[in-house]
Amino acid sequence: MDRRKFVGLGVGGLALLGLGGPLVAAVTAGKEYVALAQPLAVETGDKIEVTEFFWYGCPHCFDLEPLIGKWLKTLPKDVEFRRVPAIFRESWVPGAKTYYALDSLGQLQRLHGEVFDATHVGRANLSEEAGLFDWMASKGIDRKKFVEAYNSFNVQTKVKRAEQLTRQSKIQGVPALIIDGKYMTSGSLTGSHEAMLAATDELIQKARSERKKK
Repeated sequence: MDRRKFVGLGVGGLALLGLGGPLVAAVTAGKEYVALAQPLAVETGDKIEVTEFFWYGCPHCFDLEPLIGKWLKTLPKDVEFRRVPAIFRESWVPGAKTYYALDSLGQLQRLHGEVFDATHVGRANLSEEAGLFDWMASKGIDRKKFVEAYNSFNVQTKVKRAEQLTRQSKIQGVPALIIDGKYMTSGSLTGSHEAMLAATDELIQKARSERKKK
């Protein structure tokens, strides 16, 4: 699905995707997942890497977040999960900077979900810097420290890397999950968020089997 249509779907679009429908029993290339023509380099060493590409402004990412939280509690010890804020256009950069600034301040775990809530429930415009900085201060973060982190060289470097990974992954929309740098699945492929996570579990097993053969 075209990324502009995918990220723009509202509640009606979620129904079309079939949330709550049947889960994936077995995955098939070209259906529930796509094999990347050029695999991404993984950063987790001996562990199987699962990477979520997301955008704070995406309603589907917002709906997926609580499911991801539950799913992470069942993650095998040989699997490591990480997030990459996707950047398809300039307007997505503030969200990426927010993500990495929170990470650098050690506040990501506490406020990642709240950024989603503020955006989709509170209708806050956190892409506008003054409003974002005020919101962070309301959450107990030192405004000056957040501004410094938000504009830091470290955050800018990570944002550029996220933009590069978005291009290299060839994803067409968010949320999307890439397993061990080789396989991509998404709700638009599987039909629902639940089925996407079920497909991810299958692809983790596939990646594990392939690693053992090396």
